[in-house]
Amino acid sequence: MYLAGEHTSGPVGPVIELDGLTVTFGRRVILDDLRASLAGRAIGLLGPNGAGKTTLIHTLLGFHAASSGTARVLGLDIGNESRAVRNIVGYMPETEAFVAEMTAVRFVRQMAELSGLPREAALERAHEALYYVGLGEARYRAMDSYSLGMRQKVKLAQAIAHGPRLLFLDEPTNGLDPPARQRMLHLIREIRDTGEVCIVLSSHLLRDVEDTCDEVLILKDGQVAATCDLAADRRSNRKFLELELSGDSRGFAEVVAGMGCEYARSGLRRIKLVVPQAIEVRDLYRAASDSDVQIRHLTYKHDSLEDIFLKAMEGGDGRI
Repeated sequence: MYLAGEHTSGPVGPVIELDGLTVTFGRRVILDDLRASLAGRAIGLLGPNGAGKTTLIHTLLGFHAASSGTARVLGLDIGNESRAVRNIVGYMPETEAFVAEMTAVRFVRQMAELSGLPREAALERAHEALYYVGLGEARYRAMDSYSLGMRQKVKLAQAIAHGPRLLFLDEPTNGLDPPARQRMLHLIREIRDTGEVCIVLSSHLLRDVEDTCDEVLILKDGQVAATCDLAADRRSNRKFLELELSGDSRGFAEVVAGMGCEYARSGLRRIKLVVPQAIEVRDLYRAASDSDVQIRHLTYKHDSLEDIFLKAMEGGDGRI
């Protein structure tokens, strides 16, 4: 497999550990006392624009120094082991930084050399990476003739050419049309499923994260708003319901919370529930009666990252 490189091996312990990480630019606090431990094979980084997602990635890569606290990447401290961190990671940035007249194979080779590979090995890996992402036939073309989707693939190829253990992807589907987006997500899932490389994927598209990641960190205003183990939630096979009530849902929410349900209210009369397996639908109708409301409509839902994200943005505990 082309991904296998000298640095490649499975993760031991957490992939990302945030230990009071704080980053300030001047007097402005960009990341505020981040604390989390993430061990997923593919970690989604979510948050609205300005939440601090890209700043967090740049800090983990050593582009910004922490003002206080620290973080560890695959066990390496970003403060005193930053060079070792950069040796084992690949980075696909959101913005483009190409030399227009340069061919893709020359660009990827140069990036592989900057990542520490000898010249001949870098050239070989550049060819392999470009074939892998689907640009084998176009690798000698100048990149100014490439479509947006092709340029995104070049950015992915340069990020994986040196065989990293951890891959940072910043908005990898940004601007892509639906077919190109699906091809990019397929590549990301394929890399994830090799078991050789961990992924941190930053995106504003919830569906991209839900389709590719098994753990999620949600940022809001530079703080950790929520973390979620999607893989555990999927394994738990819990029931997800959406209810429309005849009256105020607040009293009903308190009752079902006491029964062990997790909830998120949507207006006065709508509520979304995560129901433990031991709770039956008839128990919910009984709870509605006890709360002086009626259940007018009930639908089963699939586990949705959107619910988790919206609750985190509303200031809840980020779980539903």
